[in-house]
This record gives sequence, C-alpha cells and structure tokens, in this order.
Amino acid sequence: MLNPVFSVGTLDGSTSMIFGWTADRPAVHKRRMLQSLALASILLSSPGQAGGIAGVDVQGDRVVVRFDERVEGASAFLLDGPQRIALDIDGAQTGRFPFSPGNGAVASVRQGQLSPERARVVLDLASPATLAEARIAPDGKSLSFAIQGVSDSRFRSELGRGRMAFDAPADMAARPQKRLHSITVPIPPAARGVALPPVQGVNDGARPLVVIDAGHGGHDPGAINKDNGKREKDVTLAIAQAIRDQLVKGGRVRVALTRDDDRFLVLQERYGIARKMGADLFISIHADAAENTDAHGATVYTLSETASDREAARLAARENKADIINGVNLGGQSGDVSSILIDLTQRESLNISSSFARLLQREASPYVPFRSAYHRFASLMVLKAPDTPSILFETGYISNEADSAFLSSREGQQKIARGVAKAIEVHFARKLAMSGVAAGG
Repeated sequence: MLNPVFSVGTLDGSTSMIFGWTADRPAVHKRRMLQSLALASILLSSPGQAGGIAGVDVQGDRVVVRFDERVEGASAFLLDGPQRIALDIDGAQTGRFPFSPGNGAVASVRQGQLSPERARVVLDLASPATLAEARIAPDGKSLSFAIQGVSDSRFRSELGRGRMAFDAPADMAARPQKRLHSITVPIPPAARGVALPPVQGVNDGARPLVVIDAGHGGHDPGAINKDNGKREKDVTLAIAQAIRDQLVKGGRVRVALTRDDDRFLVLQERYGIARKMGADLFISIHADAAENTDAHGATVYTLSETASDREAARLAARENKADIINGVNLGGQSGDVSSILIDLTQRESLNISSSFARLLQREASPYVPFRSAYHRFASLMVLKAPDTPSILFETGYISNEADSAFLSSREGQQKIARGVAKAIEVHFARKLAMSGVAAGG
C-alpha cells in the first residue's frame, strides 16, 4: 500500500492540489517523491499534533472519516464536472487507507495536502448527491455525515451555496500539550572570508603554481583508525607539508597550502583559494577508510558527475558531507558553471586532471603502493573548480594497519612527497615542451 500522490496545480479556478488516486501502484515520479519527502519533514516537525487520515468508511448513505489524532474543524463544498464533494479538514494530514466504495453514491475517494495544517478528501460521486447532518466527534477523531441523493438540477442549485463549515463541538476534548524536543548543535560564526595563503618557492611569477589541500581539519577529523586512533586530518596535513617542502626544495614550481594548521575550511573555500590564486594545479590530500580493514593502497580521483563505481560514490558522499558538519550544505550549489564557455573550460580541465592522474600513478608507484584500479571518478565538491585542473589523492587507507603506519610515519610521508613532486615536475615539463613546440610550429 502506497501513499497517495499529488502535486501543486489549480483546482476549480484557485491554487490548490491535484490529487492522485489512493491505490496500490508504484510512485515513480521523482517530483512527486520529493514533494512527499517535504511533507514528511513537516509532519515530523510537530509529532502527534496533527490528525492523520486513518480511513474513510462508506456504509450506505453514511460516511465516516476517521483520524488517528484530533482535528480542529472541517468544511465542505460541491464541485461539478465531474460531480464530487470536497472536504477540507483543519489540523489533519493525509494518510494511508484502503477504500471500498460499496454500492453507495460514492464511487472513489482521493486525498491531498493543501497546506501543512489542512488536508482535503474528495468524494467522487456515482450519482448527484449532497451532504447533511455533518458533525465532528467530541474527541475530534472522526467526521461523519449523510449522503443524500438529489436530482441534477438540485445538485446544480446546491453548488451555489458555497462552503459549508462544521465547527468542532463545544465539549471537544482539549488538545494535548505539545511534545517539544530540541537538539543544540554549536555552529561556528560565519567566516568573513578566507585569507589567501602565502606562496612559497622560487620568487618567479612565471613559474607554475600548485595549491595543495590538506583534507578535513578543525572540528572535522575525517576518517579515524579505530585501533590506533590515527586521524585523517593530522595525516593529510603532515603529507601536504611534506609535499610543499619537496616542491620548494626542487625549485621548479611555486606552492601554497590551503591550510598549514588545524583549521576547518568548507569545500568551496578550498577550491576557491586555488581559483583566486590562479593555480595551475590543485591537489586535495586525503586518506580513505573502509569497513573491510584489508582494503589498502592509494587511489586518484578526478571529477565526474557519474561515479565510476559504488566505492567512488560512497567516498563522494562521505567527503561531500564535510560542509554539512559545519552547518553549511554546499552540495546543491550550481556555482557559475552554467555558460557554454565555462563548460568548455571545465571539460579541458577535466582532461588535464585525468592525464595528471595517470602520470601521478606512473611516477609515484615506486614510492607509494597503489590499488590495481587506481583511477576513479566521482562527483566530489572539492574538485569542482571549472578552470583549475584538480585531483583528489587518497594516499592510502587509514583503516588498514599497514597503510596507517605508512601514512603516519615520516618515512612514508617523505616517500609520498617525492612521488607527488616528481609527477608535478614531469607534468609541467611536458606542458612547457608542448607549448614550445606549438610556438615554434
């Protein structure tokens, strides 16, 4: 048995609801599912305060609408084309209920939510009829009325009466005291803007700029090894610093870190720093985790709206939640990737990112153990700079004993740094050579 389906529309010339049949059929329309979820959130916000429609009983010429909690009042009016009776119930929510019309004047029943505090039940008539003797029970948990068959002309004349109101009885029991529940979550004050980090390395603006992002930080520890307590945020910062030092030592590129201490940055700020600084390459450093503690090895991720596999989708969901931890949900931000020009720019950046991912595995594999399927694709927020080639480097599994020891050790961090630095230097040397050929040709 499924929930009734409905959508916003116009009914009888006014803004209202378009009702779907109460029936046993799959609800597959995405928009209707989203509306149902929105309604569910409304229901959950005030538990036990609204009367859900528990059933509609038709016995001969009598109709009883039952609720699982008390309602406030009701009204009804007639509609033509086709002939039907509309019931608006205050303090009610739609519910699940089977309906068998029997042999009476009611052919079918529909329901929908007009507003958070008002539901509508529509009785489709098998023959012209009106209603009478309507009353709400003293406990507020049912509405009963009689269905009276009438002629077509009488039905049309009743249409002009407009809405009939049924007030709650004076002796109706008082509404029970609201059950209030609250949860307090400390949210840091809104940032006034992130200061750009210093650029380190050779003092030459013509040299390529690489921005290294140490994943997580501050109140977001990232993945944690449950056995030794190693935290992803600490490991990523140490590795990012080691990569920076290795690049500065090489002297071929300039380098900047999104964070050089234990601070939290939302994902948009991370790639935003790279964009504002005009970075030629953005690398976000992470350490993966899995329920299977045997999982090990490094993985390189590049951006794609479609995940390459289930594991990639899992990782994207976990990493993208970092913003929600800080009370900011940026996952639905479309950014400014809307024009054709920016779309083409991003496509070129994705191609460069994928090329660098393959290069990183080739150059770093002597130093870093990689997974057999080392290159994956996922919709990772931190990689969504449209004009900056970007990768997310999962340097290993912090949940694996051997990987955790490697990632946490200075020796392991230095090996990762040498592998990444070598790939970066080869990448820009290749780019320089290609630009020289293009200029000469």
